[in-house]
This record gives sequence, C-alpha cells and structure tokens, in this order.
Amino acid sequence: MTRGLTRRQCLTLFAKLAGGSAALMQAANVLGITTSPGNAPPIIFKAGSGQKKSVVMLGAGIASLTAALELSKAGFHCTILEASQRVGGRNLTVRSGDFIDEIGNPQICPFDPEPHLYFNCGPARIPAEHTALMHYCRELAIPLQLFSNYNTNCYTHDDKAFAGKPIRIREYETDLSGFMNELLGKNLSKQTMLDEGIGEVELERMMEFVRQAGDLNKDLRYMGSERAGYASGGITAPGKLKTPRKFEDILHSDFGLAAMYFMRFSDQAPAVMTPVGGMDKVVQGFLNKLDPKLVDIRLNCPVRAIELNKNTVDIEYEQQGAIKKLQADYCINAIPSQILLGITNNFSSAYLQAISKIQRGNLVKIGFQAKQRFWEDELIFAGISWTNQDITQLWYPEHGFMQQKGVLLGAYSWEPDVTSRFMNMTHAQRLETALTQGEKIHPQYRQYIENGVSICWRRMNHLLGCGSQWHPDDIEEHFTLLQQPEGRHFLVGDQMSLLPGWQEGAIRSSWLAMANIRQELQASSGVQ
Repeated sequence: MTRGLTRRQCLTLFAKLAGGSAALMQAANVLGITTSPGNAPPIIFKAGSGQKKSVVMLGAGIASLTAALELSKAGFHCTILEASQRVGGRNLTVRSGDFIDEIGNPQICPFDPEPHLYFNCGPARIPAEHTALMHYCRELAIPLQLFSNYNTNCYTHDDKAFAGKPIRIREYETDLSGFMNELLGKNLSKQTMLDEGIGEVELERMMEFVRQAGDLNKDLRYMGSERAGYASGGITAPGKLKTPRKFEDILHSDFGLAAMYFMRFSDQAPAVMTPVGGMDKVVQGFLNKLDPKLVDIRLNCPVRAIELNKNTVDIEYEQQGAIKKLQADYCINAIPSQILLGITNNFSSAYLQAISKIQRGNLVKIGFQAKQRFWEDELIFAGISWTNQDITQLWYPEHGFMQQKGVLLGAYSWEPDVTSRFMNMTHAQRLETALTQGEKIHPQYRQYIENGVSICWRRMNHLLGCGSQWHPDDIEEHFTLLQQPEGRHFLVGDQMSLLPGWQEGAIRSSWLAMANIRQELQASSGVQ
C-alpha cells in the first residue's frame, strides 16, 4: 500500500512546483499550519510617549523605516545604522548609473537615462491582501498601478513538449480544458462519476457546465475553440480555428502542474499592484515623511557588536574606519540572520540557536534593456512567460507602453540548484545564458537586447541572501521564541515573518516589535 505524503513532504513538493516561499505559506494555510495576517492598523503610541527615549535600528530596510516612522511620531529619537551605501535593503530599483554591490560582480547599471528604463531587482509586486504595505502606500501618497501576473498572450515553453517550441498560454489552457472536459463529459454520460443524490436535472446541468468549460460540440468532443485564438480571419473574414495540440503533448508539459495555477494564489491573484516609477518609491515615501530632527540615518556604518544590558542596548559600529559606540533604550534589529550570527553579541544560547534555524534564501534576477519593444509586436503588453529552463520566467514591463525602448526581466530563478549555477557565473556569463535561453521563447531575442544587469542576492554585499525560509518544524519553537524580546532587543525583517521575501512580512514584524515596546512602556510607567 502506498503511503500518503506527510504535511512536510507536501509543503516541500508544493514549493518546488509552484515557486518559493509564497507558495509554501499558501500551502501551509491550506494544511492548517498558519494563517495569513489580516487587515490591521499600525501600532499607535500616545503622542509624546517616546520623549527622552531612544531606539537604534540596525539595517535601513522597510522594517526599520516602518519603526522609525511610527516611533518618531511618538517622540522617540531614532538612529538607523546601515552597513551599505544606500537605504532600502532588498527594496532595490536600479536605473542608469546606479551601483550594484554584488561581491565578485560589481556593476554600474548601463540603462539609458530615461524614466521608464528601470529594473526592480528585489520586490516588484504588492498583492492587494498585503494591507500593511497598502496602508503606507496610502499614507505616504505613493501612486500605484496594476501589475500583470497573468497574460494569456504570453508563452509557455517546455523542452519536453511541442518539439521544444513556445506556445501561447491561451492555446495551452484552452486545449487542456477542452480535452479534460471531453473526458469528464464522456464519463458523466455513463453516470460513472455520480453520487446517488444526483438526479437527471442535475446531471444535465453538469453536462452543460462541462460543454461550456471545454467548449465541446454536441457530441461532447473538443475540436478546437476560438478561445485559443484564430489561425486566420475573424475580423473581415470568418475565423478559422487553430488545430488543437495533441493531448499527449499537452500532458508532457509541466506548465499544467503548477505554473498555470500561479495566479490563483491569494498573494498573486489580480489585482496585484506596483508603484509608479519603481518599487523604491516606497523607500522614498518613507524618507520623505521621516522627521530629520528625530530620525538620524547613518550609512556605511556596519555593526560590530551588540551588548544587551538591563535597561539599555549598547551598539558598537564602524564609521569611516573608526570604531564608535551608541547606547539606546531599545534596539530593533533587521540584520539578516546569516550576517547577525557573525557579529559579537551576548544573546542567550536559546536565542542564538533559534537565529541559526533561519534558512538563507537566494533569488536571481536578470534585467535586459531592449532597443525595441519587440514583445508588443507579438501582442504582449505586460505579463509573464514561463519556461522550464534556468531563467524560469520572462516579465514584460507594465509601464512605458509604445515607447521605443523597454526593460524586461530576462530571468527570475529561485530553485537552489539553479541559483547556485548563476551564482558561480560571471556577470557576462549570466547575461549570455539568459540570452541563449530567451531565444527559445523569442527567436529574435538577441538582436534586440542592448545591455543588462544581473543580481544574485546571495552575493549581494551586507545581505548575502534573500527571502529567508522557515522550515515548518522550526516555527512553533524557534520562530515564536524570536518573536519575543531578548531584553530590549527585537529581531525584525521579513525573516521574522511567515511571509519571507515580502515587504508585508517586514512591516508586520516591525509592528510586533513596536507592540512589545509599547507594552513594556505601559508596564514600567503606565504610559500607553
């Protein structure tokens, strides 16, 4: 007798098929391991409750910016220490002349200096259900536009199917639905799939559902459908249907096993948003709102030591070659776990063990500038094409329509073996690999590409990873421990959420830290 999959095995398989931590957490919701965060307001402090109190934030990512905004409103003095030369953490949008600080592959973005020629190296989408981030987009007046996760004019490509040629997603989905519903209709006609409570009226209704879903003829056969697009005609002459693909070819493609359902996850389903002009508009929105009298941001200041005392936290950091010290009442720490473990500290052994359980993630993105928006000539305006090659996805920009040039995503990879291959390549080798693989989707690809950037997050300086993972077995013990204060020290960032890789997780972790600070203030002084 075959044993069923355990929940752990199911989660691992689902993440591999559907792609990364977001899919993992969606599956975890289904299996009852966790629930997605609901809509909730940010942590509110009583005006003036933070006066004469200080907070140091380690790392200048979204979690720290969130904390600085809310705490400074209450009068806390906030100091943000950032190891790199920029604010934003993994919220990184590059434009002409921007520096990409990847160890071994430093780059200067070669794009033309045009406002629509930019590339979101980190987060690029804001799901509607990410209500915390949406809250700040409203508060900070960040204009949003639609992001297209799903466009049936895009392609699916699989070396094992259709002789290795790409086909339109609409053709694949239409033919698969037609053949599957033909099989279902033939079985329904024999009443082999009916429960005892189904009568003739219900049977006929089900048969009609099947006919409509598969676009079947009166004999319950799938002979093609205009849903796949016409082979010719359809405007000034009658449309001629495309010949359906062979069912065995459809089944040889992996697209129908996972990627086809990608847009049905709640955090990928329409409507998904993105800031007008680049994801770093979120970072700029926070910076525009912060009071410089209460928020001091210090760049190029890597932390060297963290010492927890009874009522304070002492931080030792480096600035322009000199070692400096800073003492604060509270510490909100967004340093990635893989770097934090190498910093001198006096954390408890249990706390350190829990930090070590955070699994370092990795993502690879490649962006190409095209001298002509050739995809628009193929009727593709935004959306994602899928391939079983290492590049995995091509994204077509949701902005700059009808301009001469455009920047498209030429690779987005997350599987460990794939990202390791990219990680060990030079920048030039990555671009060449992405070009060669992209030619299988767009044969004319290479002739239009002018230049590109590549980002391997595991090699990005001061970060060394992206989208940290929590193994389901570690959530109950270690994750919950790290959610609690270690003295007056609070670990935050998307690594301290069940939405790793998402800005929503970073914000929610910051809200939790601030809730603990408010509770401590209330307990010690009665201030709310």
